[in-house]
Amino acid sequence: MRQATLPPRLRPDAELAVLDITEWFGETSGGIRTYLLEKAKYVAARPTLRHTLVVPGHRDRVTDADGVRLCRLRGPRIPGQKPYRFMFATRSIAHLLRHEHADIIEIGSPFLVPWMVRHATRSSAVPMVCFYHTNLPRQFAPAADTGGLVQRALRDATWRYMRRLDALVPLTIVASAYSARELARVGIDRVAQVPLGVDLAAFTPARRADADATRARLGLPAGPLAAFVGRFAREKELETVLDGWAEVERRCGARLALVGAGPMEATLRAHPYGHRVHFVPFVQDRATLADLLAALDVYVAAGPIETFGLSAIEALASGTPVLTVSEGAVVERVEASGAGRVFQRGEPTSLADEAVTLFGEDLAALGARGRAYAVAEHGWETVFDRLFTVYRSVLRREVPPVLRSARPAGVR
Repeated sequence: MRQATLPPRLRPDAELAVLDITEWFGETSGGIRTYLLEKAKYVAARPTLRHTLVVPGHRDRVTDADGVRLCRLRGPRIPGQKPYRFMFATRSIAHLLRHEHADIIEIGSPFLVPWMVRHATRSSAVPMVCFYHTNLPRQFAPAADTGGLVQRALRDATWRYMRRLDALVPLTIVASAYSARELARVGIDRVAQVPLGVDLAAFTPARRADADATRARLGLPAGPLAAFVGRFAREKELETVLDGWAEVERRCGARLALVGAGPMEATLRAHPYGHRVHFVPFVQDRATLADLLAALDVYVAAGPIETFGLSAIEALASGTPVLTVSEGAVVERVEASGAGRVFQRGEPTSLADEAVTLFGEDLAALGARGRAYAVAEHGWETVFDRLFTVYRSVLRREVPPVLRSARPAGVR
């Protein structure tokens, strides 16, 4: 790619050209991929905009659509992080950036990419912004008083690294107040809060009419049912869910499904309650995922370090109440919508109590609340209207209107 003759720029007279670049993009990845593809749809429908998306792949490739260019750069897989790949192609990235002439660049992953982009743009005035998609420091030690000495050292070193990244950009974008507070605690407070969104036409309670057929197709049982959808990883804390679900099933008969894949799958299957759990392989088709979320009675979001929780808002848009943990960003969605319950982190008894209480409530009424909230606050058009307002403010060197003063009282 570094010496390739690239196709002419799309929409050369576009009023605003945005380039997204990230390592967190794979054929079976979740929220970040969805966000970027939805942004591409938004741009395609607006002739005054142009979008270039630079992501890794198994080979170099350029694909053009209406106002949107997808550039894949060949990179090796990241060990233990399937389906993600490294981006080592420094010269290719520089070649693409020079050719595309973006007005603003959004960085979506924190490792090599920011430094390669800064190197490639050092002689230009193109501003970069970072989108804080992943809470990397908390993955090493999810709370300040947890993890071993090595884990805590890694977490603290990662926070120091994040402060170095902050010096590269005029602004960091976050999707939740939780993320804004996390960054403010370490001195990163030039932050704009823009939530993620949901495809309201695809994720809809109308699909609930086919719930029985959907469950049969996916091998899921009749009767009260909850599910988690996503990556089976340590930071999702799914073992707490399994620790408490035997009591949930005993008290109200609700079964549990885990939908997805990941490094914790064998551990979860070997859990004492694992033989009662319905494991469903990763659902790549978005229509099937929408059918699934609408076929549930309750969605479970147990990860305490989520920076937004895209699957939770998709569940709410589908008319499915959410059971979530007391830490992380999803609790904001549940409290704002009034469409779910919150359990105390790491406490299976609390999880069981809140789940049983939730199954005993009027789930249809809660689902209607969740849908109304998603429609009012999280349609993708609304989200990207806010985001492009932020871009324009950065280009004018103004304080974005959605800037949040995130530093908590008493934090120096």
